[in-house]
Amino acid sequence: MTAGNMAEEHGRKWDRCLADTVLKTATGLGVGIVFSVLLFKRRTWPLAFGSGLGVGMGYTNCQHDFRSPYLIHGRVVKDQ
Repeated sequence: MTAGNMAEEHGRKWDRCLADTVLKTATGLGVGIVFSVLLFKRRTWPLAFGSGLGVGMGYTNCQHDFRSPYLIHGRVVKDQ
């Protein structure tokens, strides 16, 4: 594997990592808003808890992705 390919893969991993973390954080925040409005009389801690869970799950997925160098995400290998 050349240095250029490694840099491209590293960039793709960062892109996936950031997108995944933002998605999980937004979802956690949305669930926190719903629980805050419906169950907890508009307290703010469900928002912080939900978004914190999202950040934590995104961080854990990023760690796993960067520690497994040979994991291939969603690529189709075509037979020539």
